Amino acid sequence: MADALTFFPARERTDLLAAPVAAAIAAWPASTPVDDVEVAEIDATAADTAEFCERYGVGLDESANCVVVTGKREGEERFAACMVLATTRADVNNVVRRRLGVRKASFAPMETAVSLTGMEYGGITPVGLPAGWALYVDAAVAAAPRVVVGSGIRGSKLWLPGAALAALPGAEVVEGLGRPVA
Repeated sequence: MADALTFFPARERTDLLAAPVAAAIAAWPASTPVDDVEVAEIDATAADTAEFCERYGVGLDESANCVVVTGKREGEERFAACMVLATTRADVNNVVRRRLGVRKASFAPMETAVSLTGMEYGGITPVGLPAGWALYVDAAVAAAPRVVVGSGIRGSKLWLPGAALAALPGAEVVEGLGRPVA
């Protein structure tokens, strides 16, 4: 039997959010009601997607992963966060590389991603990303009625409409960003 999740309005439980996420929730875009963003406390040791989904009875198709990608162009390092369903993997070598306008794109090192986002590894979320970062949201994530994503810490998860992720500042919905896991 799955452990139960108890969701609260995210703006009422900022203690369950990383500081940049709490700040972003406080300044949520007017086009998306912040009441649609909820947070639930989880066991931090079960934050990794597969373990979380199994333990809490959440389908992989209801969970979206945020991966941080980097690449350089003319000496400038560029960053993007990519949101894909847990049933897929981000197409870093083709789709993301072209969108970033770099010759080679790769996953950002853990230390870099953590340092720049102010979030914990395994909890990085598109809510509260650094200004100027690209945010690519797979079309399947944007179309999802609700998805579970990180909260900036490993001890909780956000639950929100996919359309809310697509409405975040700088977000771009990308068809084919997520490729099925082989």
